[in-house]
Amino acid sequence: MGLEVLNQWKCFGGTQSVYAHASEATGTRMEFSVFDPGKGPAPVLYWLSGLTCTWENFTAKAGAQRYAAEHGLILVCPDTSPRGDDVPDAADEYDFGKGAGFYVNATQQPWSKNYCMYDYVVSELPGVAEATVETTGQRGISGHSMGGHGALTIALKNPDQYKSVSAFSPIVAPSQVPWGHKALGRYLGDDRAAWADYDATELVVARGWNGDILIDQGSKDQFLEEQLRSTLFSDACAKAGVTLDLRFQEGYDHSYYFVASFIGEHIAWHAARL
Repeated sequence: MGLEVLNQWKCFGGTQSVYAHASEATGTRMEFSVFDPGKGPAPVLYWLSGLTCTWENFTAKAGAQRYAAEHGLILVCPDTSPRGDDVPDAADEYDFGKGAGFYVNATQQPWSKNYCMYDYVVSELPGVAEATVETTGQRGISGHSMGGHGALTIALKNPDQYKSVSAFSPIVAPSQVPWGHKALGRYLGDDRAAWADYDATELVVARGWNGDILIDQGSKDQFLEEQLRSTLFSDACAKAGVTLDLRFQEGYDHSYYFVASFIGEHIAWHAARL
């Protein structure tokens, strides 16, 4: 199957599109959304969503198109996991299986056949998505929760591909929290060295980052103390000499109301760096 146009809408002077294609990385049909401000060649900001999400959550709820049009950024938002009747799943677990790909390349059966979201986002999606728009060749990446984990780890491992990285409420140290123990243990097995390759707190110390990083975290986030543990990453950045602006936003939780409140600032921040 070639690239299929599922929907297109006029939006803030640009075009919001949704596409589908056959993915080599996941072996499944994958959907993604693209917002093109329609002002000629532009940088691309990739957005990675969190647990249970598809491309639609960010595209419909964040209100990001207004700011992307203002600052001249293309937005690309993929799904969070492979989909399909033949894709293995943990149907009664919201934090594993479909909707919970964790942006890793699974090595354990039965997950390894389809759950290759790292390769999908890094190696396959840019060629497919950017063929639909005119770009400057500059890319940034951001995300929320599990997607914040994905954005940080992908950027830290691919600094030549992504020039800017930010996150909302990211899982910064999956090797040290229950969500990560579950996902990394089942996708990657018991080898903690393999886990470290998808752990932003480990990666920033090992690899550094030639630039600054922006993270927004709600102070009333119900997952902050057990699952997110933002200060582990700030401590690691300090150790690595990486400039991090970790902003605790008073009274905000983990929801898209929080994302929508600050997405304009993140888009302006990326635009200044791209």
